[in-house]
Amino acid sequence: MVGLMQIMIYLFCVYLIYKGVEIFQIAFVSVENRTRQIGIFIGGIAIIAAIGIAGIALKMADDLSEKIGNNMPRYP
Repeated sequence: MVGLMQIMIYLFCVYLIYKGVEIFQIAFVSVENRTRQIGIFIGGIAIIAAIGIAGIALKMADDLSEKIGNNMPRYP
């Protein structure tokens, strides 16, 4: 069950990064110069935020799975 949770969180993190890149791409093909500059700035922030959130989520998932694994009974 823990492995399934980790896989779902990993997929969520990949999705976050793809959405950040998508925001950046939409802004990059904008026609107006000022809109393009603002969009690229927001897209860059979205990519950085997505990578940061993904890293935090991965760290939390790994810590949680390690705690659950340590509390499991050990059978010889």
